[in-house]
Amino acid sequence: MSLTKDGGPLSASPVDTVNYDLSGPAHRLFFQRFPRRVRAVLGGETVADTREGRLLHETGLLPQLYIPAGDVRPGLLEAAAHTTHCPFKGQAVYWHIRAGNRRVENGVWAYPEPIEGAGWLRGHLALYWHAADAWFDEDEQVHGHLRDPYHRVDVRRTSGRLRVLVEGVPVAETDRPMLLTETGLPNRYYVPAGDVRQSLLAASPKRTVCPYKGTASYWSFTADGRQVADVAWSYPRPLEEATRVGGHLCFAHRSVTTELDGHPVAAPPPP
Repeated sequence: MSLTKDGGPLSASPVDTVNYDLSGPAHRLFFQRFPRRVRAVLGGETVADTREGRLLHETGLLPQLYIPAGDVRPGLLEAAAHTTHCPFKGQAVYWHIRAGNRRVENGVWAYPEPIEGAGWLRGHLALYWHAADAWFDEDEQVHGHLRDPYHRVDVRRTSGRLRVLVEGVPVAETDRPMLLTETGLPNRYYVPAGDVRQSLLAASPKRTVCPYKGTASYWSFTADGRQVADVAWSYPRPLEEATRVGGHLCFAHRSVTTELDGHPVAAPPPP
């Protein structure tokens, strides 16, 4: 994400505060070895197991893992009639994948004859994330997608009096917020749960998964007969990069106003 989006060197609009020129096409590809073992499991069977996977960083897209063809279990793929064309990589052919009692149509693709400049794709296969029931980075299951080596999360204590209002109603006030900075995303303030008026919030059924922070639970605002869905979220069991925001809530919604030391904080868009 950090290379291919939001001003990164492989994004559609890289920053101009550099002392070099990037020559070549506006749509850029960067193929790099992933440093750890990756496994994909479907229908209770390991369908791919590789220590030689490579991430394709491509302008405007999340990195995609490509696996040497020999690291996908033989006999599990069925040739599909589906094809697609990419002007930057070539003609893609597809396979259905079957394992255990599961079958995923068009779940695997490859570029048997990639165009000039992308020849290193030859001999590699790619699986859609949904083409496996579970993915493992070494022996740890990962959710959402593999972590980009160029993406990071930092959490820092910060000073100042933070005040959060929803539709003009104060819902949180703290002098001990945590500031979470994540590559390519706006800064987010997290408020200790003890400094939130919990009586104004109700648990929401919404859940989202971040490969870098964990599974987020959401909260809706409810007061005086008014309800605004999903104004805040928290990470009950954050991953290691985000452990310091465990027990904290983050507010982001068009109905939310955030003030720091009495001054409005520019509102980043909700995730």
